[in-house]
Amino acid sequence: MKYVYPAVFEPEDGLYNVTFPDLPNCYTCGDDLADAMYMAEDALGGWLSRAEENGADIPDASTNKSIALAPDAIVTLILADTEAYRRNHSEKAVKKTLTIPQWLNNAAEKRNINFSQVLQDALRRQLGL
Repeated sequence: MKYVYPAVFEPEDGLYNVTFPDLPNCYTCGDDLADAMYMAEDALGGWLSRAEENGADIPDASTNKSIALAPDAIVTLILADTEAYRRNHSEKAVKKTLTIPQWLNNAAEKRNINFSQVLQDALRRQLGL
């Protein structure tokens, strides 16, 4: 499902707080406006995905004109695709086939190395995650 909701961006001490007036407890923040936009998409996708999974009511989005704003606040629409969100945040395991030298395989097996865990750790380190 795809949704569009208004988000309110309020600057505070060089950062931006983001709230979604229509969605209880859906908020985030960012180091700057670009980061806040990125975080808003993630927060909205997560909130809506959990609501769908739990069978919760998802409120209709209000119009930008109906939202009361502080003088320095910005309101903008944020798009969320819950199917894409779930694909990108899924913990589902996928099988990968790889090749290593026989001697390395033998040494690792003797030490009861978990190949999947080693690969995950190395990928996280390589990707800076």
